[in-house]
Amino acid sequence: MSFSTVRALSALVVLSVSACDRPIEHASAPIGEPVPGLTAAELVRFRAGAALFNRVFTPEEGLGPLFNENQCSSCHTDPAAGGTGEQILVRATRFEPPDRCDALSAMSGENIRTRATPLLQAHGIQRQMLPASASHTARFTVSFLFGLGLVELIPEQTILALADPDDVDGDGISGRPGRDPSGRLGRFGRKADHATLRDFIETALRFEMGLTTPAHPAEVMPVTDSFPADVDPAGDPEVSDSAIAALYDFVRFLAPPQRRTRETAEERAIVAEGEAIFGAIGCTSCHVPEMVTGSSDVAALDGKRIELFSDLLLHDLGPGLANACGIAATPTELRTAPLMGVSYRRALLHDGRTTDLTEAILLHGGEAEAVRERFRDLHPVDQDKLIQFLRTL
Repeated sequence: MSFSTVRALSALVVLSVSACDRPIEHASAPIGEPVPGLTAAELVRFRAGAALFNRVFTPEEGLGPLFNENQCSSCHTDPAAGGTGEQILVRATRFEPPDRCDALSAMSGENIRTRATPLLQAHGIQRQMLPASASHTARFTVSFLFGLGLVELIPEQTILALADPDDVDGDGISGRPGRDPSGRLGRFGRKADHATLRDFIETALRFEMGLTTPAHPAEVMPVTDSFPADVDPAGDPEVSDSAIAALYDFVRFLAPPQRRTRETAEERAIVAEGEAIFGAIGCTSCHVPEMVTGSSDVAALDGKRIELFSDLLLHDLGPGLANACGIAATPTELRTAPLMGVSYRRALLHDGRTTDLTEAILLHGGEAEAVRERFRDLHPVDQDKLIQFLRTL
C-alpha cells in the first residue's frame, strides 16, 4: 500500500471520527443559495449580510482613497452573488531563494489598487504603482466564495493528514500546509495565507475597497506616497464589527454548488467513467474529492460533507505557473484550487490564462507533471470522459 493511500485512509478515519458515526449529509444547494437547514434567524442574518455585500460604498463612508471596487458584489457576481468576476487582483512581492518572501507590505504589495477617489485624484494620484523592488508579480482571478463556511470548519488534523512535505512515498507529490502571518494553518487564498474566513473578508475590505476595520484601523498606504489628510474624510474604523459579522454570516452560509446532473443513463455512465479516470491517473492526490466539517453551533454546517476537490495544501506547480511568493509559499507554489463549481467558471487556473479545461490540465507542471503526462497519454475518448466529469462539478 502506497503512502498516498495511507494518507487518504488516515483522512477518512479522521472524518469518520469527527462525524461521530452520524449519517453524513452533503450541504450543497443551487449556486448562490444558502446551505440547507438554516434556522429562520440564521436566514435573516444571511439576507442582512447579502444586502451589505451588495451595498455601494462612497468615499464619504470610507471608500479608498486607493481601491479597486466600491462593493463586494462588483467582483463576486457571476453566476450569482458570491461568485467571480472579470477583475484581476495584482500582487507584487520580492523573493529571495530559497525560501524568504518579502510581501512588500510597506509598499502595499499585497494588492495593487488601480483606482483613486476624486479627492486623491485632485492631488495627481490616479492609482497605485508597482513597487520597483518587486521580483515577482501575480495576477489572480476572483475566487468563488461558495462553501467557504464549510471549508473553515474542516478539522485541521484532516488537512494535515494529507500533507507529505518530504514526499516520503516518492510519488512526486509533496503537499505542505500554508501559514498565515501568525503561523496558523492557512486554508484560504491562492497562497494558503489566510487562516480564518473573517481574516479573508477583512483583507478584502481593506485592500479591495480601502475600508478600515476595528482590528485594522489604519489606512493601507504605500510608505512612498504622502497623502494629505483631506483625501479621506471618513473617521476610522470605517466598517464596524457588526457589519463585518453580517458579511461573515453571508459568506459562511453560502452553500457549495450542487453538481450538475446529466439527463440520460448513457451520459451519466460517461461521467462516472470520467470520475474513475480522474482518480486512476492521480488527480485526486491533490484534488481530494470530499471532506467533512467538524462541530459547529450552526447545525446546517455541523458534520457535513463538502465535495471540495482540494486538499487545501500548497503544491509546487512548476515555473510555467510561477507568480508572487507567499508567507509560506515560493513563487511556484499554489494552494490546490478547489474544483467545486469549476463548470461555472469561464477563466481557469489562478490567473485565468485559459478557458479550456484540457489546456488547464496540460499547463500543470512541477508536482503535477507525472499526472499531466498520464492525462496526455490517455486515449482522446478517455480524455473527453474526464472532461465531461469536470463539467458536472
